[in-house]
Amino acid sequence: MLKDILSHPFLISLLLLVVAFVLKVLVDKLAKNRAEKKEKDIRYISHNIKHFINFVMVLSLLFVWSTEIQNFALSIAAFAVAIVLATREFIQCVIGFFYLVTTRPFRVGDWIQVGDYFGEVAETDWIKTTMHEIDIHTYQFSRKTIYIPNNKLITSSIKNLNFVKRFATHHFTIVRRESFNPYPIHDTLTEKAKQYCEEFEEVASRYNSMIERKLDAKISGPEPVIHFGTTELGEFKASFTLFCPTDKALEIEHKLTECFFALWYEEAKKNKEDEGKA
Repeated sequence: MLKDILSHPFLISLLLLVVAFVLKVLVDKLAKNRAEKKEKDIRYISHNIKHFINFVMVLSLLFVWSTEIQNFALSIAAFAVAIVLATREFIQCVIGFFYLVTTRPFRVGDWIQVGDYFGEVAETDWIKTTMHEIDIHTYQFSRKTIYIPNNKLITSSIKNLNFVKRFATHHFTIVRRESFNPYPIHDTLTEKAKQYCEEFEEVASRYNSMIERKLDAKISGPEPVIHFGTTELGEFKASFTLFCPTDKALEIEHKLTECFFALWYEEAKKNKEDEGKA
């Protein structure tokens, strides 16, 4: 019978509580009797003894229920691990949001590049960053919306392209197969490029200086640069670099391309005439 009782933690706990209660009652009575005989206030001794009894009782209960507590702790730990694994991506997104708030690599309205995606930041929340996609070659909105989980902003590089939003260093090339000396058209083409950029030259110069101060680095511009060279296959290549308003980049590219081909074919015609005379 006693063996069966001892095998049940609940009954043992109840027994310990009863024993502790009885001991504390006995301590109170003994303390009162001793205080009456010696006419001294020894309540502090009885309090200390009762605290000791409580301490022993708690340790005993922990020992009795140690197996159950251990199993419960393991269950809680396993449950916590399962929850963390199941919500890992969500937790990473929340951490990514705090990363954005603390570091502020961009703001709503900025143009940014995340990995291979370009766009204007439309909204940020705890889980994702919403961008309106931009074709970086034409500086036009593609009418597509990109949703980037915030955890990708921690593992991917972020490029802030906000300076490109107003003025851009625009590059484009023209490749031709004909082989003759193209340098007679270089000066004329350069003058045309300066002419097309003349209306915003002063603003471009100020904006270029402001970017250089903020970046603490020298950047190309605001003067247009035209470089003649060859491709890996030996074909002629004309490279254009313009520092111009983003909304005028394609317009100026179209004008310079038109001007280039007009000068190119004119020069090619002269070369053919000279060859025919020779």
